[in-house]
Amino acid sequence: MSVVTRPSLEQIFAGMRKAMGGVPSAVEKLSRVDPEMVYEHLRSRAYAMPDQSPALDDQTRTLIYLAAALAGSSSACVRAMADKAKTQGIAREKVLETVRIVRFAMATKMIGDAEPVFAALEKTAK
Repeated sequence: MSVVTRPSLEQIFAGMRKAMGGVPSAVEKLSRVDPEMVYEHLRSRAYAMPDQSPALDDQTRTLIYLAAALAGSSSACVRAMADKAKTQGIAREKVLETVRIVRFAMATKMIGDAEPVFAALEKTAK
């Protein structure tokens, strides 16, 4: 029977510092109140972004994560992915294009959400 050992929280944080330039303050606080959730978060990361045979390269993953964080209004994740993009040396143009795509997607979402308004106005315009 093999025993699986897991990294210490400090090892996890060292990896975050290397990959992202720092440890998000929410994760530091979480580690003090519920360390098991940090391990669950790490497991979820491995599920979403596997190390073995990934379909996407690391920079693309970061840009997708940044886009999702922007669309989801997660300021902590936006900050973390902005730092990670800088650490990875992602070109400024790629980061700005990602932001612009999210802006366009959110504007498109608003137009779609307003469809009942447009329908009501169509009825009153005749």
